[in-house]
This record gives sequence, C-alpha cells and structure tokens, in this order.
Amino acid sequence: MNQTQEHPHYPDDEIDLRELFATLWRGKWIILLFTAIFAAGGVAYALSQPNVYTASALLAPASDDNGGRVGGQLAGLAGLAGINLGGGGSNRTVIAREVLQSRAFLSDFIRRHNLEVPLMATSGWDIVREEWIIDTDIYSPETEQWGVDSKGKSREPTDWDLVKTFRDQLRVSESRDTGMVTVSITSLSPLAAQQWITKLVRDLNEHMREQEVSEAEASIQYLEGKLQEVNIAGMQQVFYQLIESETRTIMLASAQREYVFRTIDPAVVPQEKSWPNRALICVVATMLGGMLGVFVVFVTALVRSGKAESTEIVSKA
Repeated sequence: MNQTQEHPHYPDDEIDLRELFATLWRGKWIILLFTAIFAAGGVAYALSQPNVYTASALLAPASDDNGGRVGGQLAGLAGLAGINLGGGGSNRTVIAREVLQSRAFLSDFIRRHNLEVPLMATSGWDIVREEWIIDTDIYSPETEQWGVDSKGKSREPTDWDLVKTFRDQLRVSESRDTGMVTVSITSLSPLAAQQWITKLVRDLNEHMREQEVSEAEASIQYLEGKLQEVNIAGMQQVFYQLIESETRTIMLASAQREYVFRTIDPAVVPQEKSWPNRALICVVATMLGGMLGVFVVFVTALVRSGKAESTEIVSKA
C-alpha cells in the first residue's frame, strides 16, 4: 500500500511590499481624511493657546562678610545664645533658596503685592493696553468681589491655592559648577514676569536681612543679661566679644541691600514667547493624524482579509 505523505502548509510570513503599498493606496482617502482632521485640530489648538512668557534673573550668593566673628573656642558658649560662629555663608544661601519656595514666604509675598487676581482670575494679557484680561465670572473688578461657583461656594482663593499656582510658574535652579542661582517665572504677561522676579529677589534679601538682624538683637539681649550675672573678668571679656560680633552682624546687615543674593543679570521684559511652539504643535498633530490613518487602513485590510479567508473556507466545506 502506497502511503502518501502530506506536508503541512505554512503561511508565508514575508512582507509583500507591493501588497503593502497597494493597501496604502487603496486607503489613501482615509489617511488623507485623518491627516486633515488632525492638522485642522492642531492648528485650532495652537491658535487657541495664549502666549506664555518667561523672565529670568541670574543671582550669585553674596559674600559672607562676617569673617570677624568669634573663633571656635567660643562655640559652646555662643551656641547657648543662638549665635552662629562663622562659616555660615553657604548655609545661609541654602536656607534662602528654601525660604524662596516656602509656603509662608510665598503666601506673604502674594498678599503683600496683591497678586491674587493676576494669579487666579485672569484669562490673558492685553499687550496693547498692558493690562490683565480679567475673567468676570471669577472676579468682578467693579465690585472687587469674588464670584461664586455652581455650588454657591466663593471662588476666592486660599493661601494654599495661591502658593500652588505661583509655584507652578516659579523655577529655581542652581549651577553646581559656579554656584549661580537662576530664578525664572512664567506668566501670560511679559511685564508681570519681569516685575515679579525683581520684587521676589528684593523681598527675599529683605526677609533674610531682617531675620538675621532680629536673631542678632535677641542674642545681644541674652548676652547682656548674662553679663550682669557673671562677675568673673574672663567670662565678662568673652561676653563682650560675643556682643561685639553680633553688633557687627547688625551693622553689616543694615548696610547691605542685597544681603543673601547679589543680582548678576537682572530680569528684563521678555520680547519673545516661551510657549506655545505653534509650528511644532501643528507638525506633531499632522504626523499623529497620518499615523492613525495608516493604522486604521491596515486594521481594516486585516479584518477584510480575515473575513475573506473565512468565507473561502466555508465555501470549500
């Protein structure tokens, strides 16, 4: 008996470029349709986005001129009075950077300069009139009252909301090589971005200066009280040296306007927007539309091919 050996049939997995291009050509109108829709959507989205501007200032840590502070042999005694004996320049800069981004400092800064409305109730910037475009549903300039939402709750922002919004617009970075600090603010208003940075750096220096003076005055008061209690001549000399050190700190702090950060490159009003890149948005949207169109064409062709093979099998059966 002759046995016929049947060989299984394996489908050809090689890609037929001719069939591939033929499939794309048959679905060219679908590809063009998706591309056109996404391109139009990209153009509409790009045009609907307001211009955003970024202003930056380059800062350098101010030199620590408190080199005349008392030496290490008085560290223990000075610590009781809350006195920092030298070497505090870099530490002061680190603290200042953290204060710059702290909730307490930023909320006080926003309230002091009346930035609540520009931060939370504006929809754009009128570059011709150089004034904010206020969303009257959120805030009424005539009555100076905040609106209410659909639930009847006031839209007036809390300190949490103000600081969160401001932090989203604030960027603080430090160069590890040079130690320079760059402070940047993005805003719908190029003028506001420049003004906010200038005020922010000025208020930070003033805040740190006042804090240093306050701590030095408290230390002097403590040392003067102890001076009255101690009758030992040697200890009195030590207290006088510490008082002299703290008095020098107050004098230097009062004489320095840029106490922590010295402005190397001040912020200027930006003349070019930083966002959006409308050309890039349109190109990316067009490419996505084209790729989605190609994907739909291939999926459609695959589904039709599967149905055709099923029909052929059924007909043979």
